[in-house]
Amino acid sequence: MDNNNNYDWAQKSVFVQQETGVVAKKFFANVFLWMFVALSVSTAVAFYLATNPELLFNFFSAQTGKPNILGWVVMLSPLAISLIMNGGLNRLSYGAIVGLFILFAALLGISLSSILLVYTSASIISCFAAAAGIFGIMAVMGYTTNVDLSKFGPILMVGVVGLIIASVVNVFIQSQNFSLFMAYIGIAIFTALTAYHVQMLKRIGQGIEESGAQMLDTDSKKLAIIGAMSLYVTFINIFMFLLRIFGNRR
Repeated sequence: MDNNNNYDWAQKSVFVQQETGVVAKKFFANVFLWMFVALSVSTAVAFYLATNPELLFNFFSAQTGKPNILGWVVMLSPLAISLIMNGGLNRLSYGAIVGLFILFAALLGISLSSILLVYTSASIISCFAAAAGIFGIMAVMGYTTNVDLSKFGPILMVGVVGLIIASVVNVFIQSQNFSLFMAYIGIAIFTALTAYHVQMLKRIGQGIEESGAQMLDTDSKKLAIIGAMSLYVTFINIFMFLLRIFGNRR
């Protein structure tokens, strides 16, 4: 697969006027199917660890809920896996991409299990529902809008990098007010990224359609998984930032 073609699809200026075809819709449905798979895997892993404290405390402190050395390895591993998947998209087989994606979701589930030690169940459920609502609204907006959102992509990515740097800095200064400020900024950035990613994925699906494909090939299915991963990470970040602001601690 030629990556340049994928970027060409994502940069097309005409993307809403023509009705999306069957192949494009199938690609888009595939993206959300894999996102649902990731969410299911992460949820199952998180709840399994929550009901087995002896396993959970292998990764997190029972007193503070903060990760130990093994916990940090687990929390950083999804980033490494995402880099491998994106960098090796052409070289890795479809089966390998699927396996890495499931592993990514499982490791993220281990990381998310720590919130069950810190926040009440009611807070987690309410913030999850709010995140789902925000994500759903922005996904619809990204899919239906006539506004070209590609110009906002670089700005939003700079914002994400800024959040990461600020989070590292806050590890040392331990400012609760600064953490809350970052949470509000994070919600704004990832809410906008939801619409941006959805529109880019819609364009890719239309690019596949325009290439004359009659069905999704292996490369297109790989792209659907990568797209699902980007949307899933966006959703999880919205959820975690909402929880940081509105969550009630145990």
